[in-house]
Amino acid sequence: MAIQIDTDGMIIHAKVRNARSPAIERGRRIGTITGIVVHQTDADTSASSLNSYKRPKANGAHFLVDTDGTIYQTAAIYQRTNHVGPLKARCLITGKCAPRDYPAGVNAVDPMHRIEMRKAPGDRYPGNMEAIGIEMVGRARLPVGFQVPRNNKLSMDELRGRYGVYDTPTTAQNQALSWLVKALEDSMQIAPSEIFRHPEASRKNTTEAQGANWNLVVPTP
Repeated sequence: MAIQIDTDGMIIHAKVRNARSPAIERGRRIGTITGIVVHQTDADTSASSLNSYKRPKANGAHFLVDTDGTIYQTAAIYQRTNHVGPLKARCLITGKCAPRDYPAGVNAVDPMHRIEMRKAPGDRYPGNMEAIGIEMVGRARLPVGFQVPRNNKLSMDELRGRYGVYDTPTTAQNQALSWLVKALEDSMQIAPSEIFRHPEASRKNTTEAQGANWNLVVPTP
């Protein structure tokens, strides 16, 4: 299901609305697009995210999927955006390395990221230079009855980010996500094995995008 993509990297299709925000773009990629990272916005509405993308030096992903299934393209896919964060070690999951290969320890965020970025894209998770980012509207909410930890120094937003549980994506969101991922896989020659939820690739709230399903059967085109 290949789709038309213009020279700037914008999809031309009735299912995708152009909402490009140049403020989140960080320059043209210098390498091949090899993967997709699926996120959630930690916001209740698409409008709040779209507005935030207009701020100077804002961060964001290439696509935003609303709760009703509307797909917005917010950055050109040939442009890099900052959406992944420091990489985790993929080889620890595949069994191709061991904790001893990380002298600073497996919990040392920046040293691990530096080691990973020296590897070829296929041997690590896709970073900002190689990954297309897809955001799904959805907020992290503290569980009912949540007790603030003793001696807590975090703000409520920080507590929500650490202990909150993200909304389950709607059926319409997952249908739209499945269509978009399939279109990008076919158009950009991205392997199905290179699609990841944000917490798989980076150190994020483990519930982010846990309900994302990009394997639904969708009609074409």
